[in-house]
Amino acid sequence: MTGGTLEVLLVDAEGIRHTNLLGKPIPTSYYVIIECGTRDYRSKESSSEDDKISWNEKFTFEFPLSDWKNLTHLKFRIMDTELFRDAGFVGETIVHLGGIITEGKDRGFIELKPAPYNVVLEDDTYKGEIKIGFRFITNYKR
Repeated sequence: MTGGTLEVLLVDAEGIRHTNLLGKPIPTSYYVIIECGTRDYRSKESSSEDDKISWNEKFTFEFPLSDWKNLTHLKFRIMDTELFRDAGFVGETIVHLGGIITEGKDRGFIELKPAPYNVVLEDDTYKGEIKIGFRFITNYKR
């Protein structure tokens, strides 16, 4: 094996919306910064009109085998943008990659259907979930 490709499907999120004092949702768009090692991606902004915050976006991380050995996790930082305000931190999710990479290397391919992961706030409490799917494909030298 010379390396591998990790495809990440960022699906949607639920229960992370901010509310005002009256309990009404604040009109907000959300985006996600996905970090893996030294590489990062920024998702498109979600629509603030839906009950569910949706992205349905795929990201690809390709690394040589030597890098995959040192990559332990993916970090998903959820950010919001409101009218007249800069981006604000909403919460984050960290997904450990050990099992995904190990199984993918052994089998040559592994796919995990989108599943919900808890969103951790700055105060280490949980609020809402983000749904993410994964596919790891081993690259062999020909």
